[in-house]
Amino acid sequence: MKKATAIAWTLAIVFITGASAAWAREARAPQSGGAEKLGEVNFPVSCNAAAQKEFNRAMALFHSFWFDPAKASFSKVLQQDPGCGMAHWGISIMSMGNPFSWSTNPNASKAGAPAAAEAARVGARSERERAYIAALGALFKDWETTEFRSRALAYEKAMEGIAAKYPKDVEARILYALALNITILPTDKSFANQRKAAAILEPLFKKHPNHPGVPHYLIHTYDYAELSEKGLPPARAYSSIAPSVPHALHMPSHIFSRVGLWREMVKGNRASYLAAKGELKGDTLGIGNYDALHAMDYMVFGHLQQAQDTAAKQLVDEAGAIRKVNVENFAAAYAFAAMPARYALDRGDWAQAATLSLSPPDLAWNKFPHAEGILVFARGLGAARNGDVAAARRDVERLQALKAAMTAAKNNYWAGQTDFQIKTVNAWIALAEKRNDEALQFMRAAAEAEEASDKHPVTPGNVVPSRELLGEMLLELGQPEQALAEFERSLKRDPNRFRGIYGAARAAEAAGNDELAREYYTKLQTLTADRDTERPELVHAKAFLLRR
Repeated sequence: MKKATAIAWTLAIVFITGASAAWAREARAPQSGGAEKLGEVNFPVSCNAAAQKEFNRAMALFHSFWFDPAKASFSKVLQQDPGCGMAHWGISIMSMGNPFSWSTNPNASKAGAPAAAEAARVGARSERERAYIAALGALFKDWETTEFRSRALAYEKAMEGIAAKYPKDVEARILYALALNITILPTDKSFANQRKAAAILEPLFKKHPNHPGVPHYLIHTYDYAELSEKGLPPARAYSSIAPSVPHALHMPSHIFSRVGLWREMVKGNRASYLAAKGELKGDTLGIGNYDALHAMDYMVFGHLQQAQDTAAKQLVDEAGAIRKVNVENFAAAYAFAAMPARYALDRGDWAQAATLSLSPPDLAWNKFPHAEGILVFARGLGAARNGDVAAARRDVERLQALKAAMTAAKNNYWAGQTDFQIKTVNAWIALAEKRNDEALQFMRAAAEAEEASDKHPVTPGNVVPSRELLGEMLLELGQPEQALAEFERSLKRDPNRFRGIYGAARAAEAAGNDELAREYYTKLQTLTADRDTERPELVHAKAFLLRR
């Protein structure tokens, strides 16, 4: 814990320059024609000179996941050279949305298949480009009847072949590394794919310091508790390479959230959020577009760790007022469910958590049972900790139904996440019914299951760590020494969490270890130096520090 905490408490990372309003203006550059900063990409294709120039721009947008502007740019390539089959290739991938959500997005393959078929029909003027189009074809082969993972693995293998056959093709190596990230299994703690991807991308990061895709995919490669420290250099670099892109302003937070750098995380996502709002036109779209919601979820997370509850509440209320979105996808659904869940759970407001409901109500929640599960879990946990066992049991039943739907859809990762959510709610039901040994058994099983997996790339972190909850349960049961061990173990995986630090301080205090309690209470005060709310936990911490 000391190593990770030291990073979080001593590093001062300044990764964004200029005012947020300036970023928002730059973010509109693809539509308004103003100056834009997207990074440098050179992806040679056998199309005419004008098309080549635009293709490079389209790929710069591609590598920062700015989907609609990238599709528009690829379409412009076709206007300049209708025979450029690789433009259809680009449109296909960008039509699918975030690659890290492809496996859970029921519409991804359907959206990308037409352009992929058109790329195959139009073809290309070089063998290398035909190989790219064929690799994409592997991703869509029998997409209506074949599960996603087998197709993704076929695509990964095809990209590996292109990178091997054309060793001077920088883009092939970068896209192969992205494919390795797409096919990562969160349960693989050998990090085999991550190590392969890093071996490809790290040398390219030094050789091509202005390429947007390299730091972007390195951040995803290192977006794991055990690897996150390695992600700090690309996290520092990425937003300055492509400051016109909302996602580039956001992505460093995948690492900052892992090491507990909450101020930097909030700052970057505020810029991303403002830039994303600049995409919207008039009243034709709700604010709830992918980039804005994604950034808002990260901001809520970061604000809450600093006891900036008022700032977090403003974002939760803004999201709660949204009634329409421009794209219904898992990332948006997750953010809608996670923000109010975080706000209640991070503040320990179990009564509020117990009353949570899905919003917007007209969102197609049936398409995203894994997102609904986040909110139902928070509601069930709130009910159990608030003493309403009957309501908690109803939420367990709903979680079981959602898990069955995910299992039937072969969404195994999220079915596994829902499984430990069920264990967690059952643990607190058991505690409410004085079945203490059973409660601890459930809670320990949930913590072990959570740590055997990892968070999904679309999330800044679980709405509450299971091991942190185990520490809180042990405290309630009068076992402070055991609770302290669990809080400290939780903080190694999720450093600088408010409730983790406070829990460790309370456990140390209850165990009679005043020196360690003072250390943790002092860290809590430092963590919340910019707080806008005086939580009861902070009042207690201040009282402890004053009387000793």
